[in-house]
Order: sequence, then structure tokens, then C-alpha cells
Amino acid sequence: MRKKVVVIGGGTGLSVILKGLKTYPVDITAIVTVADDGGSSGILRKELDIPPPGDVRNVLVALAEVEPLVEELFQHRFASGDGLNGHSLGNLLLAGMTSITGDFQKGIATLSRVLNVRGNVLPAANKSIILHAEMEDGTHVSGESKIPLAEKKIKRVYLTPEEISPLAETLHALKTADLIVLGPGSLYTSILPNLLVPGIVEAIMTSNAKRAYICNVMTQAGETDHYAVSDHVQAILTHCQSQIVQHVLVNHQQLTETALSRYRMEKAEQVVIDEQKLKELGVSIIKDQFVVESDYKLRHDAKRVSEALLSLLDLEK
Repeated sequence: MRKKVVVIGGGTGLSVILKGLKTYPVDITAIVTVADDGGSSGILRKELDIPPPGDVRNVLVALAEVEPLVEELFQHRFASGDGLNGHSLGNLLLAGMTSITGDFQKGIATLSRVLNVRGNVLPAANKSIILHAEMEDGTHVSGESKIPLAEKKIKRVYLTPEEISPLAETLHALKTADLIVLGPGSLYTSILPNLLVPGIVEAIMTSNAKRAYICNVMTQAGETDHYAVSDHVQAILTHCQSQIVQHVLVNHQQLTETALSRYRMEKAEQVVIDEQKLKELGVSIIKDQFVVESDYKLRHDAKRVSEALLSLLDLEK
């Protein structure tokens, strides 16, 4: 029987890892955040009262097995036109399918068949959620896209409305998983919103799955300024109030000065691996050269990360 891998997150980092995992003989479920409120997703969310489709769209494309032209079409973003400017075709298709089926998850499932998606894509919740942050100075900021812009140290994040229900399919996938992966992605705005949905952490902790967190390579301005690896892990443990992280994947290669200088312009720096503090947190460390540089941008090496994750299951390609 094929091993079941559940990946939780959002953003481009999640898509990169999924593209790697889908080349291995495992059953994949992606649980995707629905807290996005910026850009095309934010507009559709507000005007149509649907969960934001952007992160789901990226994951569908990552797991799709279609001609490159279909993938390009799904990701196409209109650059002009009243009402169309800024929207991606995939977002509009997800919005349309939600309208046709009357349900966001049913819309995702229908488009998954059209795109021949290799795995299951599930929203963390079947309705929009609003992410809020309480800052260290006591102020509160509402909206996923606005939190980093505050440029303040985050104390905690939380969700509204209070009555949020996870999908039964999401809970089942977590409880029956062999491996549960958190990230990579923005700590407070992509990963934690999923874990704050009631029932998600409980389902993870009642599962027999191995649990791994893929730490970001660089800090993120307005979100994880000056964070070491242990700070990322501690934030997850504190919000989840449980030992949810067993293993952490960290990149230990020295990055080029060209890449580092580019990220300094974004007020980002390489995340420091503080092994002693991680051991004190009870987390096992998996170190490797997990990053590739392309056009001065850093991306996780999908193949190496996938191999490291699946080594926890004693799986080989």
C-alpha cells in the first residue's frame, strides 16, 4: 500500500515541494490556507463571498499532469481590461466552478479532474477566514496581506470568525497519514492559519504520522525578522500548544553573496541554525543543501527535500 503524505501550507514554497513529491509513489494530500486577502484572491473573496482561490490554484497547477500550455493558461494573469486586470484565469475558473457546484471544495474537486491532478487538494476550511495579529506592543492588525506591512514584532496570530469548521476530508487525511509536512512558506501568514483552524492540530496529534517542518531559508520582513530556526519552531509549538514538530529540515549550505545582497534589499537574512536550542525543544534536525539559486532567487530543491522527507518513511523512488 502506498504511503500517505499530507503537506500543509500555502504560497510558492508549497508548490515547489509538491512538484517534487508527485514524482514519487506516494498518495499526496495538500491542505491549503484560505486566509489570503490580497490581489485577485482578495477581490474575488470580497465580491463573491468565496474562499480566496490563489493558493489553491498554485497547488492545483503544481500537482496537475497536463500539457504545459494548459498549465500556462491556468496561470495566465490578465494585464488589462476593466474588471479583468490583475485576475488570473485559474482564479476565475475556481470562482466559476464554486458558483456552479455551490461549494468551494466541490469546485476544487471538479477542476482537479479536469487538470488530472495527482493527489487531493483540500482547503483548510470551506469558507473564508480572516487572519489577525497581536503585536508585541499590544496593537492588532487584521488581514493576511496587512500583517507584514505593519513592520512590528508579532506576538501571536488568531482567526475570525470563531465558528470555523474543518472539512471532514481534511481531518480524515491527517488522521490516516504516514507523514505530515508543514511548510515551506510564510510562518505566520501561510502555515499557522491552517493549524489554527479548530480540529486540525488535534487530528495531527492523534495520527501515527511522522511530523516534519521545512524551515524557510531566509527571514521575511515584517514577519520573522532576525528569527533563527528555533524561533520558527517555537512559534509553531506555542500556537499549537503541543509538540507538533518532530523533525525540522534546514538548509546548511552557504549562499552566494550575490543572492544574499539581493535579499538584503528586501530586509531579509539567512536563517541561523541554532542546533542546541532545537535539541532543547525536542526536535530532530535534518541538514542538507536544500536550496537552488536561480536568477538570484532562492528556491527549495524539490528533489532533495522530497528525498529527505521520504527517508523518514524509509521510501526510495
